[in-house]
Parts: sequence; C-alpha cells; structure tokens
Amino acid sequence: MLEIKLFDKEKNIKTQSKGNEQTYIVYKNEYEEGDFIVITPDEINTFYWIQVDAAINKSLVYLTGDFIYNIPFDEKKLNISPNAFYGERHLISVKKAKSFEYKTYRNLALNPNDQNGQQNSFPHAVANVETRGEVVFAAQNAIDGVISNNSHGKWPYASWGINMNDNAQWEIYFGRDVCVDKLCIYLRADFPHDNWWEKVNVSFSDGSEMTLSLKKGGHEQEFNFDKKIINWVKLSNLIKADDPSPFPALTQFEIYGTEIE
Repeated sequence: MLEIKLFDKEKNIKTQSKGNEQTYIVYKNEYEEGDFIVITPDEINTFYWIQVDAAINKSLVYLTGDFIYNIPFDEKKLNISPNAFYGERHLISVKKAKSFEYKTYRNLALNPNDQNGQQNSFPHAVANVETRGEVVFAAQNAIDGVISNNSHGKWPYASWGINMNDNAQWEIYFGRDVCVDKLCIYLRADFPHDNWWEKVNVSFSDGSEMTLSLKKGGHEQEFNFDKKIINWVKLSNLIKADDPSPFPALTQFEIYGTEIE
C-alpha cells in the first residue's frame, strides 16, 4: 500500500495517509524547520507520479525505496517557486504511474522534485562542485525543467554553477538501464556576466564517449547519436570559451529515449 508521512525534526509523525494506487495529504498548517516527507511505495523498482507541493510540477520518478524530501527554508528554497511550501495549506500527492505513461519516448532526465542527498528516486543529478554550496547553483537545477536562462540566481534562474572549477563534473543517474539516442543542452546565457563552454565531454555508463561542440547562446542545442543502453551520463572536460567572464553554467540537460522492454 502506498503511504505518505510528514515528519517533524524529531521524527514525530505530523500527518499521514495511505492508498492502493494513489494517496495524498492536505496539510493545513505552516511547515516548520526540520519537517520532511517520506513516501513509501507499495512496490519498488517501478514508476510513480510525485508532487511535494502544488507550486512544483509533478515528477515521473523511478523509486527503488522510500522517497525522502526535506522541506526547504530560507536559502535552501531559493531555487524553487517562492509560493512553494508557503502558508497554511499544502498538498502532497503520489500516484502509481500507468505503463503507457512511462513506456514512451520522453525526456528521461526530467525531475522537478530531485534534491541533494536523495538515494532512491531517479533521475537524480549530482556534481563534484556547486558554486559556494548554494542551492541556486546545485546539480539538481539542471533537470528541473525550467529553461529560464538569461539571468542567474534565485528561481526561475537557478542553474548548475561550477565555482570557476575547471575540473567540474556533473552526472545524472537513472537507477535502471534505459535506451537513449538524443540529448539537449541549455547553457546559461546571462551575458556579459556569463562565459560558456565551447566543448563538453559526455561519457556514458556503457563506456562510450562523445565530445560536444557548443555555441554561445541560451537556445536549445541538440545532439543525436546511435542508440545506447545506459544507466548514467557524465559531463566533464568543460572547455570555456576565450571570454573575460569566469562564469559558465548549465541551465538544463535533457536526454531522450525509452525504457528497456
């Protein structure tokens, strides 16, 4: 049975709900620091629609265990809508996905409800550096589906920032094998504040690699390739353009494909 629980910082249950194929919580109170959500799936290694707040889009995620989401406050919520988790009426929901919803050609990287530290929810983005450790430059911002990229900083301009580290790497994990054949990149384009990458190395879990040649701009940059069966992708060897700015950044990464039958 599907279950949602809302806990306080002492791990006391504030409210909970259960359901067979779907369930939800309407929490009629203000959140407090330390509150966190736990969604327990009735079946692991399968797909669910999750929404942690009405102001954040739903995610089609692959769960391998409990989904845990920490309610953000102050600086930790600057990468999401200021309406999220605000006030005294909140909606949390989960629904088991239908097979036709995930067995289709789609952007397998999209997950507006990703969060640093998640272990059982995919897709999940990580990086070896995030500018000053600020959430507005966190790895997860590159898969939230928001492509506003002509500025930088708090929502809707969050991005993955590399803190001027030439050895920066960004990775996305899918939690299972998937079949992919196209990726799209949106660079942050807050010029002249920003620089941009002329070349990016993309490596896949199957051992293959490709080098992308990028152009200056905030437009979608699309790359097609032969089908690959993979479970992660890594961006590395980020080569900056010859520009005075030291601040290149990634606004959005998309990768398209299907589930393995």
